[in-house]
Amino acid sequence: MSRPSHTRPAPAYEVKVLTLPRTTSRNDVRRLLTEEAEYGKWELARLCLYVGGHRKVWLRRRIIRVRSTL
Repeated sequence: MSRPSHTRPAPAYEVKVLTLPRTTSRNDVRRLLTEEAEYGKWELARLCLYVGGHRKVWLRRRIIRVRSTL
């Protein structure tokens, strides 16, 4: 079955998971995530703060597919 021409496939994302220990301060986490967003073009997808105090962060960025011009 063919797809209608007006619909686009959902964008593909690359995912990066960071686990941060409880000893990491809130300011350090903020600085780390800001740098990842600014220089690596990552965006925050999810952040979980666990009972023990450690954090798990999911970052994502779009996969840009380049088409050949030849």
